[in-house]
Amino acid sequence: MDTKTKLVAAAESLFDRHGFTATGMDKLTRAASMSSRTLYKHAGSKTALITEVLKERHRRFQPCLEVKSISALFDSLEAWIKTEGSRGCLFLRAQGETGGDTPEITAVVLAHKKELHQKIQEIVALETGTYHPPLAAQILVLFEGASAVAVYQGIEAITSARAAALTLLQQVHR
Repeated sequence: MDTKTKLVAAAESLFDRHGFTATGMDKLTRAASMSSRTLYKHAGSKTALITEVLKERHRRFQPCLEVKSISALFDSLEAWIKTEGSRGCLFLRAQGETGGDTPEITAVVLAHKKELHQKIQEIVALETGTYHPPLAAQILVLFEGASAVAVYQGIEAITSARAAALTLLQQVHR
């Protein structure tokens, strides 16, 4: 594993577990087993490191969206949470902790969320045979909500969100 990959992996783990604000550069240097000079050489700044972590998280999350049905979408979210844990969406947490005041971070968050919404629109179109923006928006809210509620309810939140999404889908078919 190269130095930058090692740094991004260590940073993602710390940011995900402890938050962006609570994770100082000293914690990052210890977790990545590197000097602060090496860290800054490869990261540039904490903002740049957060941006890289979010881009890597986006890259790793994308296979979860390569599905052809709403049910499979929620199955993917369940598998992700079983593997990664349920601490809420790292993108929304980054946006919340920075208050939307860091353009580089906001740009990565919005690009990720836009792509998620577009993918859900595509899946809804596959399932219904037509472009249906209101239904896609409702399923997006259920998907995002399931991720948030899973923090304190566990996988059951995803089961409930899946059932609600499938009910909405059935309403369109009537």
